[in-house]
Amino acid sequence: MLLESIALSFVPHLGVRGAVHLVECFGSAEAVYAASEEELIERGALRRDIAHSIVARKGFSEAERELAYCTRNGITPICSTNDAYPRLLREIEDYPIVLYVCGDVSVLNRPSVAFVGTRKMSAYGQRMCEELVSSLKAVVPDVSIVSGLAYGIDGASHRAALMAGATTVGVLANTLPSVTPVANERLAAEMVARGGALVTELNSQSKQNGRYFIPRNRIIAALCAGVVVVESGESGGSLSTAAFADGYNRQVMAVPGRASDSNSRGCNELIRNRKAQLVLSGEDIARELMWELGLEQEPKTARAAVPLTDEEQTFIELFDSEPIGIDELSERSGLASGASCTAGSTRISSTNRLKPAIPLRNLRRGRLR
Repeated sequence: MLLESIALSFVPHLGVRGAVHLVECFGSAEAVYAASEEELIERGALRRDIAHSIVARKGFSEAERELAYCTRNGITPICSTNDAYPRLLREIEDYPIVLYVCGDVSVLNRPSVAFVGTRKMSAYGQRMCEELVSSLKAVVPDVSIVSGLAYGIDGASHRAALMAGATTVGVLANTLPSVTPVANERLAAEMVARGGALVTELNSQSKQNGRYFIPRNRIIAALCAGVVVVESGESGGSLSTAAFADGYNRQVMAVPGRASDSNSRGCNELIRNRKAQLVLSGEDIARELMWELGLEQEPKTARAAVPLTDEEQTFIELFDSEPIGIDELSERSGLASGASCTAGSTRISSTNRLKPAIPLRNLRRGRLR
């Protein structure tokens, strides 16, 4: 099934959305390749030339080379039908049918928050990265920090996660095991060594022409429950990530800055236009995501049964499964009607008949519920 998924990504003119469409229609990449040309055209709504390429099993030789490349370089490819595939990423319409991962695959399904921002980071941006990540880790101990391993806020977020003892994931716009920029190779290696991961949708045969940065941002947004824009100018990749997050129904958050700071104009605009929630701490982030704030709840204990007095026990035994009138109850018990109402735990029905508040079968078996 993995081989077929990789092969689909090499089918000419199919594209990401086309591959997703086929997997959704047929249930798996394996089923796609088992279909006839006419089935692919009718059920999959494909052009005949694309359907013919699939039936001719084009892409399989490239897929076999890709698997060998992954084995040599310690890369784990995950197809979208694998249980290890990130659940949140699987929700979007244009999810990659194959992800390539270096590191711990399981970290991709942890509670995650993306931190993004300008590459021209200020001292304020760096400090806010460190404070936000540290305080978020304190209230959500298993949180994972996701970013793009670029200069500026991305790198600061990954470093802040490592300093706080959190796992961190870098989503790359290049093929593995390479890291761009090269200056962050050591950081990337430390991220993997400390339980994190590097992720890309690009196979080793992808052409590196710089057009993958914006598509990469959709993966950053989709992997996480929310995106925090720490510091951003009026334009840039971090705002595209925020836009993707908003489109995917993820929580968008932003850190405010001074009105005169060009590095904070994007954040301030998001907040002013109500496209992002203002956050100042990890507690704010957890609250916006409706995550528990790491507070241990006191264990609930069963309420101890209160023993009945002899008079109450005798009174309770007068009831049966049918409602009983207060006069009849008084006569059976030998008590005045006022005393009868006091002696038992009862409620009056709309027909002025009395029923026990607790089912008798439960009382007689020693169960209070």
